[in-house]
Amino acid sequence: MDPVLIVGGGIGGLTLALSLHQAGIACRVFEAAPEIRALGVGVNLLPHGMRELTELGLQEQLSRIAVQTQELRFYNRFGQFIFGEPRGRAAGYEWPQLSIHRADLHEVLLKETRKRLGTDSVVLNKKCISVTESGTASFEDGSSVSGSCVIGCDGIHSSVRKQLFPGEGPPAYQGINMWRGVTHMKPFLGGATMAVAGWLEAGKMVIYPIRPPEADGLQLVNWVAEIQSPRNVMQDWNLDGRIEDFYPTFEKWRFDWLDCAAMIRNSEQVLEYPMVDRDPLPWWTKGRITLLGDAAHPMYPRGSNGAGQAILDARALTGCFVREPDVEKALKKYEEIRLKATSDLVLMNRANPPDAILREVWKRSGDKPFARIEDVISNAEMVSLSEAYKKVAGFERESLARRGSLV
Repeated sequence: MDPVLIVGGGIGGLTLALSLHQAGIACRVFEAAPEIRALGVGVNLLPHGMRELTELGLQEQLSRIAVQTQELRFYNRFGQFIFGEPRGRAAGYEWPQLSIHRADLHEVLLKETRKRLGTDSVVLNKKCISVTESGTASFEDGSSVSGSCVIGCDGIHSSVRKQLFPGEGPPAYQGINMWRGVTHMKPFLGGATMAVAGWLEAGKMVIYPIRPPEADGLQLVNWVAEIQSPRNVMQDWNLDGRIEDFYPTFEKWRFDWLDCAAMIRNSEQVLEYPMVDRDPLPWWTKGRITLLGDAAHPMYPRGSNGAGQAILDARALTGCFVREPDVEKALKKYEEIRLKATSDLVLMNRANPPDAILREVWKRSGDKPFARIEDVISNAEMVSLSEAYKKVAGFERESLARRGSLV
């Protein structure tokens, strides 16, 4: 089998490279960026994704540089507790939930890819401009490479997807803008809790630590501020943002457990981008071309699932290559396994992600403080919303424990 050509050296592309190598399948990664830089902010790796990274032998080194999340807690914008549940191993999973800086995760994946596959396994400054159904990729510098197939792992603005669906247009903006940042600060709620507060119409925040405490006792905390907004800025994970564009919404957010306003003011970096996704595709595969990760199914970053689904894609695709020697049949089998599952999740992230609990409380309470949460929404209903999402996303504990290896 000729080498698999992987277009894009992000989380999905590098996980695919490591998986293929583990299975004895040759591959090479082509990344458009001329150099690898520390980009992005926080990302969560849920137990289903961590299962796959554990099978790649990465759990130990990732755990050293990440936070093993113990709990998810929801609050209203007045800081009142609404709902909480254990996460990862604290919830009985065999695998942890890790909150980590995206750059730290990418660095581990890149280092291991170069270590296991060779220093020339990831080629930089290779912007893909076209691919063929026979498995050839052509690049902006005039070069081209042929392989057994081409896997588009090149993100939400995928050039491979654009070639398969030339008239699709830009990602869909639904009126929600996000600002993300990181702040060195004292740990909150025990230092291993993910907190989600407020709701979009009145302002919403997602806050979680992404590195263990340092010698000075401070911890790097990732935060996301979300607001209903007519702004539709360029979809770029690394577009600089301005605090003054959103701070007034959150300047009075000072809770017993966290001073959100101070956290925003003390941030080291602020990035801005709109909450966008794309409608699910009817197919991903044409000849010896297919899509993976955000190139295949970009979804709202609600539910901490984007990176995890790319990891699951990579492992499922590898498993199909292992079990099916015919390349085109393997690609079609991969599409059969992953297309509907991810399409369902894209739609679930629009309608009823875990933070739908906050939407219901906001609506039913009239965006006012409550005396007792039980008078607003029952615990059983909140548990039901949470468990329904886990099932669609593929990390319901019992189902995950029963599932065999993807590879």
